[in-house]
Amino acid sequence: MSQKIIAWDLGTGGNKTSLYDINGRCLDETYESYETTYPHHGWHEQKPNDWWQAVVSSTKRLLDKENVDKDEIVACGISGHSLGVVPISKAGELLRETTPIWSDGRAVKQADKFFERYDEKEWYKITGNGFGPQLYSVFKIMWYKDNEPEMYKNIDKVIGTKDYINYKLTGNIFTDQSYASGSGVYNLKEGRYEDDLIEASNLPSSIFPEIVASTEVIGTIKKEIAAEIGLNPSTKVVAGGVDNSCMALGALAYKEGRIYNSLGSSSWIAVSSSEPLLEVNSRPYVFDHVVPGMFASALAIASAGTSFEWVKNNMAKDLINKAERENINVYDLIDEEAASSPVGANKLIFNPSLGGGMPMDKSPNIRGAFIGLDLKHTRADILRSSMEGISMGLRLCLNRLRRMTDIKDEILLVGGGSKSALWRQIYADLYEMKIIKSNIDQQAAALGAAAVAAVGTGLWENFDKIDQVHDITEEVRPILENVKKYNKLLKIYKKAAEYQADLGDSLISLEL
Repeated sequence: MSQKIIAWDLGTGGNKTSLYDINGRCLDETYESYETTYPHHGWHEQKPNDWWQAVVSSTKRLLDKENVDKDEIVACGISGHSLGVVPISKAGELLRETTPIWSDGRAVKQADKFFERYDEKEWYKITGNGFGPQLYSVFKIMWYKDNEPEMYKNIDKVIGTKDYINYKLTGNIFTDQSYASGSGVYNLKEGRYEDDLIEASNLPSSIFPEIVASTEVIGTIKKEIAAEIGLNPSTKVVAGGVDNSCMALGALAYKEGRIYNSLGSSSWIAVSSSEPLLEVNSRPYVFDHVVPGMFASALAIASAGTSFEWVKNNMAKDLINKAERENINVYDLIDEEAASSPVGANKLIFNPSLGGGMPMDKSPNIRGAFIGLDLKHTRADILRSSMEGISMGLRLCLNRLRRMTDIKDEILLVGGGSKSALWRQIYADLYEMKIIKSNIDQQAAALGAAAVAAVGTGLWENFDKIDQVHDITEEVRPILENVKKYNKLLKIYKKAAEYQADLGDSLISLEL
């Protein structure tokens, strides 16, 4: 019997179920989406039962498609989107049909109240929580307490996204260190909840789930659930990890100084290190790694792919229509046109802050812009400058990380944005480092979850096998002439971003 692993990648848009062999090779995958609702400004909600149904449905379809003997599947692991707050009663009931997801920003007042009692900079230094504070779990739980007191008084535990799936599978409630590190009350360096932070929240410490290692086997699948999902009741379930840390593992960033770049709707550069990278000004957001003794620290552009999509949808509708007619990828057409513009897009610079700023920006009110737009510029210049501008923003993230730790001289690209050959060269030139692309691509988080399950159940001795799973499909090196041009443009990009932040502050207060 050949042993196999199921990995679930519970993402913001849907769940991907993947089947792995004992060597970490992905045999097949299925995907099922679910809806995000936006009932009020700043509210982003999903239904936990939608996650569960997506897990059940995609797993059954995968097993049916592959005609797998369920006895071959000996372990399962999960990666889950972060900062979840699923309220569970003492009887094990789900207390809210919908739950705020990681991007939900409703808890501003609760965060402000917390920081009246606790210094905000010290909080960051302890937790490494570098997103806007209102996004973190503790403040969303405080919001429950302030706004839904009847529901709140019945809460026994508040658990994360992937922890809810594990609870449905096993009946046991645990979280792991990587997910707990996004709770807002976790001491990164101590690897535990911080009593002073819980006290400042005025929440009971019992509301936070017990922490175990990501590789800990937390149980086996309940018989009735095994029958529903198509797995064997003896299948071992490990705790799994938060998506950022599972992706870091799957993207080879699990040893000192290793770095990867995730290119999607938001894009980030993350480095693995034995110490969390903490800087009050730029605010890297840090998660405990699923690999013991390591941390995943990152800086990001909030609206990278989404800004590029805006450019596509508003300035390239004819290319979208052509792609639909000819059944080809619209991004191939965009690449072809953008490549006709020279390096530097004829001195046109794009800032991708269409979704606002990140902590390293001068102001959160910064907005995007094309700088230096001229009558001579063509759409090709606009498309290329959009690609270059996103890359410039990420280069600034890389600069900050380089100042904090030693970084390897190559970076792995994962995610949808890594598919463009033109963009890969732009990244190599702007980062001034070797760009590598592998066979894993968009499977990084799922591979990380599978590896956690493999190590946790003794199928793998350690995580070193991850290196053997990756086959490097391309290496792109910087072109010196391009590097010199981009370094000149980067100075203008930085100066323009300062002005844009000031203008953004003026515009936000403007009454029309």
